[in-house]
Amino acid sequence: MGEKPLIPVILATGFGSGYCPVAPGTAGALLATVIWLAYTLFLPPTTCIALTVVLTLLFTVLGVWATNKVIPFWGEDPRRVVVDEMVGVWIPLIAAPAGNLWYALASFVLFRFFDIAKPLGVRQMERFPGGIGVMADDILAGIYSLFIIICAQWIL
Repeated sequence: MGEKPLIPVILATGFGSGYCPVAPGTAGALLATVIWLAYTLFLPPTTCIALTVVLTLLFTVLGVWATNKVIPFWGEDPRRVVVDEMVGVWIPLIAAPAGNLWYALASFVLFRFFDIAKPLGVRQMERFPGGIGVMADDILAGIYSLFIIICAQWIL
């Protein structure tokens, strides 16, 4: 079968965060949240929104590709693949005020809740084949989290 391809492994594992021995999905989502917090400290708010959208779309496409490349080595939906968690947490962060630690924390917690509990059709997304199925459930969990973040902003 050969060696695992390096670039897909790096991307699929969220730059290695998927190798965390405890809760690799949480580690991947946390890394993505920290990345978001870091660039929101230095960029204007409009640029932060645009960059978060670009990262979400880019890593969705790259995540499907990378996951499809590592599935032959690691099996369907392997634990160390966490690029899906990175994409999932960036989705609610699209609506979060730049650099706001509380909204970042809320986005992280809401996303992890929907990702772990898998309510309202999230589990059904895993039925799609290969990398699409790996990514789709986290995208839907991220969309649910985004909705709650937007509602919270409207109420507050």
